[in-house]
Amino acid sequence: MYGYNNKVLRVNLTEKSFKTEALNLDLAKKFLGGRGLGEKYLMDEIDPTIDALSTENKLIFVTGPLSGTPTPTGGRYMVVTKSPLTGTVASSNSGGRWGAELKMAGYDMIIIEGKADKPVYIYIQDDEVTIKDAGHLWGKYTSETTEILTKELGDKVKIANIGPAGEKLSRIASVMNDLDRAAGRSGVGAVMGSKNLKAIAVRGTGKVAVASPDKLKEVVASCNKKIRENGVTGQGLPTYGTAVLVNIINENGVFPKHNFQESSFSEAEAISGETLADKYLIKRVGCYGCPIACGRHCKVDDLEAGGPEYETIWGFGADCGVSDLGMVIKANFWSNEMGMDTISASTTIAAAMELYQKGYIKEEDTDGMPLEFGNAEAVLEWTKRMGLREGFGDKLADGSYRLCDSYGVPELSMSVKKQELPAYDPRAIQGQGLAYATSNRGGCHVRAYLISPEILGLPEKLDRFSLEGKSTWVKIFQDLTAAIDATGLCLFTSFALGADDYAALYSAVTGIEITGEDVLLAGERVWNIEKVFNLAAGITPAEDTLPKRLLEEGITDGPSKGNVARLSELLPAYYAERGWNEEGIPTDERLQLLGLK
Repeated sequence: MYGYNNKVLRVNLTEKSFKTEALNLDLAKKFLGGRGLGEKYLMDEIDPTIDALSTENKLIFVTGPLSGTPTPTGGRYMVVTKSPLTGTVASSNSGGRWGAELKMAGYDMIIIEGKADKPVYIYIQDDEVTIKDAGHLWGKYTSETTEILTKELGDKVKIANIGPAGEKLSRIASVMNDLDRAAGRSGVGAVMGSKNLKAIAVRGTGKVAVASPDKLKEVVASCNKKIRENGVTGQGLPTYGTAVLVNIINENGVFPKHNFQESSFSEAEAISGETLADKYLIKRVGCYGCPIACGRHCKVDDLEAGGPEYETIWGFGADCGVSDLGMVIKANFWSNEMGMDTISASTTIAAAMELYQKGYIKEEDTDGMPLEFGNAEAVLEWTKRMGLREGFGDKLADGSYRLCDSYGVPELSMSVKKQELPAYDPRAIQGQGLAYATSNRGGCHVRAYLISPEILGLPEKLDRFSLEGKSTWVKIFQDLTAAIDATGLCLFTSFALGADDYAALYSAVTGIEITGEDVLLAGERVWNIEKVFNLAAGITPAEDTLPKRLLEEGITDGPSKGNVARLSELLPAYYAERGWNEEGIPTDERLQLLGLK
């Protein structure tokens, strides 16, 4: 079948066995692929109430039908599992080239079961699969693992691996690939570590067959033109990377500082995308098939590596009160080396700094490195100690919610469903606040990026303080994002492309004609099965909320002063928009309509 390889690799680490099986093409068509397809497999194969770090959990690496094809940004893959951080279904997206390589090796999905009795890695070379000893890799940083395996297996192999954080079961551990690309959120790296799986090395020499090559060239040319001509994807992101947002968000007064105690940072220019480009940028970097190339490769002192994204700059920067961009670049590097989600790592440090500020954490607890806001050296040092679980770093390694809860003040964790919020204060971006609260994987901006219409004016400018129509916008963005994740493309294309474009790309690749409405319907199916999984796991609609500070304490400074998140006014309309009942639970009728009953 075009676009799909129709092949799943199932690896049982307990038995040290593997087998291939046919992909369920009916499910692939219903969910498109990627995120939704992997989640449906997970939901059918595990009990949602299990301990995420137990052997009963499964770890799924899944591509989309457009992964590995000539479509713009067609290199994405998802890591799907039950999250050890939130207890929700986890589906973490990553770029680079690893996902495309897996498709070219002939697989749509890898399902990993059980637990190895000692550290191992999986090597896939087209039809040849080997489970190899990883004793010499255990304890290594992610770049060291990549270097060693590249020397052993050849420079064309693509590596996905975990660092010390994943080995030590940090609940904020990520899966790293291609050195500095990350399936970063929800602690998927800890699940990989719990299985004693250090890495998956892939080499594929095949090609992904497409149904209509000439039609695909035409559609790709049209989409690339839209991407080039769009101000964000054609100018802002290529020139300054995602950090182009720093000054824009700060000028609107929604750039959180000091663990969301304030919402603007007077030294934002020092950590901006413009400053990054002027002082530290070596070159732009693009993922597989990417016409945008928003990635940064930077140099500071004797360190040269992948540069920080906007969220990372904010987290290690403004949220911790730090304006030393060089130190932020180093913290980003060490977070990647440890294999940690930079958003959760940085904001957990920020939460610890507020606990220290308020006297909950004492100086004698901090191993000689005080947790003071503005202390750049402390940010860098605690990033390393957190990844290694050294001393007090052990308490940081499981995220801000568990840290704050251990001191009896969980409300000081700026998180939703125990996952840390990213770099936008929802008190002054009402739609984004609703998107945060209702995210099926906890605090997240890439489940519905309402910053696009509420701040950037794409596809149209919305009043960020208004509640009007926001429930509809959030649902549409959530459904479209889920569908994009399912196809294997990058979310950033949505600044320039719409549902009809994704439908045209999918149709040309697979030969299955679908419309923009079908794309959104597939995304809605994904959103609803995630909600059903979470309900079965014990995640109730009561967790569709925001930290108390953001609901009750008005912004203290800047152009958004006085605002709070008006979530209670938005939730009922959102649930109605979704066709759920007043308690926020999908109705039988809605599930039946979506073909999910």
